[in-house]
Amino acid sequence: MASVSASHLIIFIASMMIAASVAGVFTDSVGQLSNALSEQGLDVSSDVRTDVEVISDAGSSEIYDSGTENITIHIKNTGTERLAPVPDQMDLFVNGTFVTAYEVTLEPNGGNAWNPGDVVRVEISVPGLSTGDHRVKVIVNGDEEVFEFNR
Repeated sequence: MASVSASHLIIFIASMMIAASVAGVFTDSVGQLSNALSEQGLDVSSDVRTDVEVISDAGSSEIYDSGTENITIHIKNTGTERLAPVPDQMDLFVNGTFVTAYEVTLEPNGGNAWNPGDVVRVEISVPGLSTGDHRVKVIVNGDEEVFEFNR
């Protein structure tokens, strides 16, 4: 009889140790998942609060300057997120081609904070732009805007 009780006690202790190990692993995994979801939530919140609009006049002859070979567009921060008026803040595509040669200037007097309601001037260097219809795609924190104009 004592051997049955000892066997049951050993099995009970072993099952408790296994259960405690599994619970420890699950607790750690749940903690890591919770942290990842919190970080993802902050990123999504920033993306949701970011909204920009291209406010340039597509019919204006000021969009493309053949002398400097620059496309100049104005973009307004219509969201609630403060942005930095720097090239690293946005991605640009001209006619589907990724562009790296551009400058961003906060209007009217420069600065280092692109607050809601503020406008930036973006000058994109595009040598030899042909006449016809063109597209500029601007991506800022996941917000995408497309500007179409005719040269």
